[in-house]
Amino acid sequence: MSAAFINTLFTQTVAFAADEFNVSQSGQGIGASVVRFGIIICLPLVALADKYGRRPVMIAMAWAAPIVSSLGAIAPSYVFLVGTQAIGRPLGLTLDILIAVVALEEMPRNTRAYATGLLAVISGIGGGIAVGSLPLADRGPTSWRLIYLVALVWIFVAIALTKWLPESERFTKHQKQAVAIRMKLSSAFRGQLGRICSVVFLTNMYIATVSIFQNRYLKDDRGYSAALVALFTITTSSPASLGLIIGGHFADEKGRRIIGATLVPIGAFLLALSFSTSGAIMWIFAIAGGLAFGISYPALAVYRGELFPTGSRGTAGGIIMTSALFGGIVGLVGAGLVLDSGLSYGTVMLCLVTGPVIASLIVWFRYPETAHRDLDEISQNL
Repeated sequence: MSAAFINTLFTQTVAFAADEFNVSQSGQGIGASVVRFGIIICLPLVALADKYGRRPVMIAMAWAAPIVSSLGAIAPSYVFLVGTQAIGRPLGLTLDILIAVVALEEMPRNTRAYATGLLAVISGIGGGIAVGSLPLADRGPTSWRLIYLVALVWIFVAIALTKWLPESERFTKHQKQAVAIRMKLSSAFRGQLGRICSVVFLTNMYIATVSIFQNRYLKDDRGYSAALVALFTITTSSPASLGLIIGGHFADEKGRRIIGATLVPIGAFLLALSFSTSGAIMWIFAIAGGLAFGISYPALAVYRGELFPTGSRGTAGGIIMTSALFGGIVGLVGAGLVLDSGLSYGTVMLCLVTGPVIASLIVWFRYPETAHRDLDEISQNL
């Protein structure tokens, strides 16, 4: 919840901050891209987690992420706001990566996707708190800053982790072999990493753009207030929580590939249609698209840790997340420039659906099936 709140904070508030600082849509896209470029901070941090353990890095991130992110409340300029979030958000992402790593390492082989779905549901609550805080932005032109102060609530999570978080048992067991594994990465390992990076790059090029510009679309084209934007976001994304549970269970029972390859492009197309419609139909398309993405998420997300050995799992997660964020940068900058030129939201989003479609083809033809297999069995085949 803490990691998800930090990761959602800038996305949900940038449209309101941009009004105070008089920033254009392309400026918002560039700012969001800079924030995402901060992902490079994650790489040395997750490497430390592979070398020294998950616990110390997770605790440090749980403290640092909310404190740094809360500095957005005192931003004197858009540049300062972007700068603080370009540091705070990657710290939250590092925590998010390591949570997923520990979950995979601690779960039995037939529950890894289901556990990934459950974690995503809880993350949704954390992101939902950020969305639910949006009505604070209606109090005045500068009141969006109050939402950044809410980040300090997550200090209580840092206190709890400091007291009670144990080290991953799998990391402790495999620590002696970790150095040898990191020094000898096979071509198969690099191939798996390349495939996953390609898929997350293409899908996030679409998802990041939709998430950033949805609030601006609702605010400008549909005339929604901050409270109504929050209601739309919560209402249309909540059914995805059910999809996460269903998708996680189905991915563990029936397999990962078929879900990821079919539902990702369907969800992308439905969400794009929500930018081309209005009224109840817009809400229905957004709900259906979110549900499709929710069902597909556990099946694809669980691959990010399953295909890599314990000594490299955190580093691989950081590289994959970096690829996803760079995909978001490409989508955001490109979409912002095109939107400023006068092209409609619906046209831009429909064009971006090409990314998820190509990604689904990679999943279908190039991803292995990992359901019902132990982590050691999977990684030994690399």
